Amino acid sequence: MNRENTRQMLEKFRSGSISLDQVLDMLVQEPFTDMGFARIDDHRSLRDTFCEVVFCQGKEPAQVAEIMEHLAAQNDRLLGTRASEEVFLAVKERVPDICYHPRARLLYRSVPGWRTEKQVAVVTAGTADLPVAEEAALCLETMGVPVVRVFDVGVAGIHRVLHNLPVIREVQVVIVVAGMDGALASVVGGLTQRPVIAVPTSVGYGASFNGLAALLSMLNTCAPGVGVVNIDNGYGAAALALAIIESNHG
Repeated sequence: MNRENTRQMLEKFRSGSISLDQVLDMLVQEPFTDMGFARIDDHRSLRDTFCEVVFCQGKEPAQVAEIMEHLAAQNDRLLGTRASEEVFLAVKERVPDICYHPRARLLYRSVPGWRTEKQVAVVTAGTADLPVAEEAALCLETMGVPVVRVFDVGVAGIHRVLHNLPVIREVQVVIVVAGMDGALASVVGGLTQRPVIAVPTSVGYGASFNGLAALLSMLNTCAPGVGVVNIDNGYGAAALALAIIESNHG
């Protein structure tokens, strides 16, 4: 159940095409489905801007396939993060129209058209940050949000980000994905009035500590209006960006 089919159900009740008892039968259903190994949140789309998203890592391919099949029967949009090729093949047997992006390790199914005209820019410091960046971008596009990609504009060649400032300043939210020293988030945050969501990545040499250095740098930024999500968490950045867009109706 999501906001759209709930709205349609209430419109049918108002027009008299379904009865009050039918509405009540739909509303009193359990808000989750117990599959034994998982309890699927069937009302996530009703409460939140994002649908129920499956974290595939650590789950057996058959488990992911069963979960995604259940979600596919109730939702037009589907997302599964940290998915392997093996998981994709198992899901595709049950959900034939599922798509897979191997670099982002993302399972997704979207619907045509955008839910909003507001855009999000996904900006990366380097090409090595693309897997996390594409996870963020594809999650947003799956949820109906247009994305502008600005890749490989790190501070080692700061003229690259300066060249793209007109594009960055036109969008409503900016997601900055960077590893190593994570400095790009501070630079972008200091050059735009838009909300900036910083995503540290595990890219870098030994002293980067698998993204910890970038995380601490981003948390310690002196640029105003910068928020930080967890290391390599492109999906988390996308969910926050959509929440910001949905809360700003102006």
